[in-house]
Amino acid sequence: MRDVVITGIGIVSAAGEGVEAHLAALAAGSPRTDTETFAPYPVHPVAPPDYDRQIAKKSDQRQMETWQKLGCYAAGLALDAAGAKEDAALKGRMHLIVAAGGGERDYAVDGQILTGLRTAGNPGVFLNERLMGDLRPTLFLAQLSNLLAGNIAIVHGVTGASRTFMGEESSGVDAIRIAHARIASGQNDIFLVGGAYNAERPDVLLIYEMGGFLWKKAHRPVWERPAEGGGMILGTGACFLVMESREHAEARGARPLAAVAGVASDRSRREPGSVDRALRGLARQLDAGPDVVISGATGVKGITEEERAALEDIAPGAAIHATADVIGHTMEAQAPSAVALAAGLIAGGRASEALVTSVGHWRGEGALRITKA
Repeated sequence: MRDVVITGIGIVSAAGEGVEAHLAALAAGSPRTDTETFAPYPVHPVAPPDYDRQIAKKSDQRQMETWQKLGCYAAGLALDAAGAKEDAALKGRMHLIVAAGGGERDYAVDGQILTGLRTAGNPGVFLNERLMGDLRPTLFLAQLSNLLAGNIAIVHGVTGASRTFMGEESSGVDAIRIAHARIASGQNDIFLVGGAYNAERPDVLLIYEMGGFLWKKAHRPVWERPAEGGGMILGTGACFLVMESREHAEARGARPLAAVAGVASDRSRREPGSVDRALRGLARQLDAGPDVVISGATGVKGITEEERAALEDIAPGAAIHATADVIGHTMEAQAPSAVALAAGLIAGGRASEALVTSVGHWRGEGALRITKA
């Protein structure tokens, strides 16, 4: 089995842009929060990047929604960091895995259709006519999750095989897991892997509020929320990683930041004790012995306290950090972002081994072991 290393990280969120900005936010523990726009639901808004730096054509920017622009931007940052941005031949054989949810809505069209349905003589015919007439082909296609992979291929020239994983938090874990397995086995040499999420949308807040998952009070750190009822504060952001075999990185003169020593995922039937059992099982699979833990804990009551107790037992004495206290909860982008923080700490000599955990707000558990390169 070949060693798998991380040679490039691109990340943008409420904490800003780049690994160092995020490590500074990790130390400060006080992310940017917007409590007004979607009150009573706080969100962690992205620090808007200068998209021109990574997406040169305005025409490309115009046809992308926010989450796609953020994803393309973060992918470009990762390619730059890995020294791969100007190597067309390398990008031509680089594989791409994207963790993504559905696209964003056109609220104006939605509102017009819902208003018209109230008085339409034949609601079904009216709906079909309006959908066909009001949604431009490019707008409709932009709702597809795999358009992010397509845009990254167009903008950055990453034209190897691509895959898009859907499934909220678990998609981010499994995107990294598949890339790791294929590189370790010798099937492929290099991957660009990551995800993006836009939390600043009424439709996603509605979806999670309907499930009772959102925090509706003033900002509190993740670990403190369960005592007051629990809940998530969503965050807008994107993160991509360049992962490759150690031999491949050395051959092209790229400096590894950290190694991905193992990835494991699970999907337990949630009941009291299931998160504890899942995390312990995953940690055993990875033979983890971390001095730091980067947790994707959501703040949702029940599972958050269970995760914290398990981690304190699995990694006694280790510093335990929550990504949501840095960037908010970014769903599909959560696991790549957590890995980026872990790799940054290790590359900077602030840790030698990290355990990254991802316990989904509803389903799915994952763990990743990140070590010195």
